[in-house]
Amino acid sequence: MDLRLTPTTMPVTVRPGLAAKTGAAQAGVAAKGFQAEMQSALKSVSEAQNFATTLQKQVQMENPKVSLEETMVAIQKAQIGFQATLHVRNRMVQAYTDIMNMQV
Repeated sequence: MDLRLTPTTMPVTVRPGLAAKTGAAQAGVAAKGFQAEMQSALKSVSEAQNFATTLQKQVQMENPKVSLEETMVAIQKAQIGFQATLHVRNRMVQAYTDIMNMQV
C-alpha cells in the first residue's frame, strides 16, 4: 500500500507594524485577505471531494490501477475537509448573529 500524505501548513499572520521587517513574502500572505484564503480553502475541499469521487468510480469499474485503500483514504480526507468547512461556516454564521444582536 502506497500512502502519501501531504503536510498542511498554517497561514502566517503578520502584524501591521511587523510587515516591513519580515519581508515581502510574508507581507503578501497578509495582503491576500480573508476572502482569498476562504476561497482557496473551499477550492481545495472541492478538489478533494472530486478526486475521491473519481477514485470511487474507478474502483466500481474495477480499474486495476486504483486500490481500495487509496480510495478509502481519499474519501476520508474529503469527509474531514467537508466537516471542517461546515464547522467554520457554522461559527461564522453564529458570529454574524451575535454581532447583529448586539445592543448599540
